[in-house]
Amino acid sequence: MLSVTDSQPFPACPTPFNLAAHVLARAGERSDHIALQIVRANGAERWSYGRLEAAVCGVASGLQRRGLMPGDRVMLRLGNGVGFPLAFLGAVAAGLIPVPTAAGLTEGEVTRLYATIRPALIVAGAGIALPETPSCPVLTEAELRDFETLPSAGFVMGDPDRLAYVVFTSGTSGSPRAVAHAHRAVWARGMMAEGWTGIGPDDRLMHAGALNWTYTLGTGLFDPWVAGATALIPAEGVESEMLPLLAKRFDATIFAAVPGVYRKILKPGHKLSLPRLRHGLSAGEKLPPATRAAWQAATGTDLHEAMGMSECSTFLSSSPAHPSPDGTTGYAQPGRRIAVLGADGRAVPRGTSGILAVHRSDPGLFLGTLEGDDLNAPKREWFPTGDMVVMAIDGAITTLGRADDMISAGGFRVSPAEIEAAMNTYPGITASAAVEVPVKADASVIALFYTGDAGEAELITHADTCLARYKQPRLYIHRDGIPVTPNGKINRRALREEWKETQ
Repeated sequence: MLSVTDSQPFPACPTPFNLAAHVLARAGERSDHIALQIVRANGAERWSYGRLEAAVCGVASGLQRRGLMPGDRVMLRLGNGVGFPLAFLGAVAAGLIPVPTAAGLTEGEVTRLYATIRPALIVAGAGIALPETPSCPVLTEAELRDFETLPSAGFVMGDPDRLAYVVFTSGTSGSPRAVAHAHRAVWARGMMAEGWTGIGPDDRLMHAGALNWTYTLGTGLFDPWVAGATALIPAEGVESEMLPLLAKRFDATIFAAVPGVYRKILKPGHKLSLPRLRHGLSAGEKLPPATRAAWQAATGTDLHEAMGMSECSTFLSSSPAHPSPDGTTGYAQPGRRIAVLGADGRAVPRGTSGILAVHRSDPGLFLGTLEGDDLNAPKREWFPTGDMVVMAIDGAITTLGRADDMISAGGFRVSPAEIEAAMNTYPGITASAAVEVPVKADASVIALFYTGDAGEAELITHADTCLARYKQPRLYIHRDGIPVTPNGKINRRALREEWKETQ
């Protein structure tokens, strides 16, 4: 049996279509229902659906009055406040192309992205770095908010396949790539409601991430609003340790974060008082089984993992309706078609490792990139994600790590995530990262960078009990912290480069 899923295709996106109009479609019937709360320890900023829709349409009118034309790009330099969704959806409503960027980027980093985007306008929050000498106008967040009360000019409708927005991803190269998405991308998220989030109109979903990240933008805002639910977003500056208290205070029924955030808020043996919580959602990197088990013990609810990428959002997951078996990520979401491919580009038998791929017909798949890709060029049948996985007979997917992070050891390909999961069970380790590092011109070994009070001798003994010899680290390097990317993933590339510089 081959590693290919085949489910009933998801209904085609209606046409004409506008992403912002779809996201706010429930505003008419739920005008007074709370759509958004920006939460902090001393209260929350509340937005009803009616107010949100009116403000988005007002922003669209204001941007049009500034002379922007459909297809113009708008660079967003905004933090975790209501200005972000107003700018994003207002631009989309007007037929413009919003391009969110991380608020914490430096001037140099922003300048490089600016050269790729070539925006007609920058919308910027106070104190957030701007490109060096931008040639386009800069609209302050305060000026943007003045547009909220302008009369609506309606939504610019059109082909669901046309460009809607652009997001940046580091991909496997470490250099940001400008990933272009169609309006239909939000329609495709309908497959996640059943296959992952389980969200309904009575839910209150709290997301711990930054709004410029597609995980937060999609799961934290779009999905609740399409369902008619309430989105809870922590204000700028809220620390991870505050999240359980805020989730309780604001009656969160679903909580979403990356595994790193879950590790911070889960204390051994500590119960979390979240009486209204139904379940948690995890994405962004592999969810350790121990973290899922700790969440279950602390909350009495399950933690559902999803796997995806900026080019397609999530496409396989665990869900309340179909929980994943222990140690696996989950199943292809209803309507998705995925495969596990060998080196020849063909599906491998189930139980055999290979590269995870998404079918090119997936309505959530990106159009291409802005770095010279032809967005309309013919594509191969499958889009490879770069993730090494195994598909079980029942279709459950076990992730083995990124293909570019895979370690060659003793003639075998070893997943760093497998080594980390084994080593993290030792009480003296609080976090770890397994990295292949060079020790000679033609030789490399597995190094384990770790935090905690364990000694090298203890770790060698532990590795000998839980890992085959060829999987065991040869170097143990203690650190005060493990570096992560802006999205919370282990930054193995940084550790590898740091090692090279010290040799």
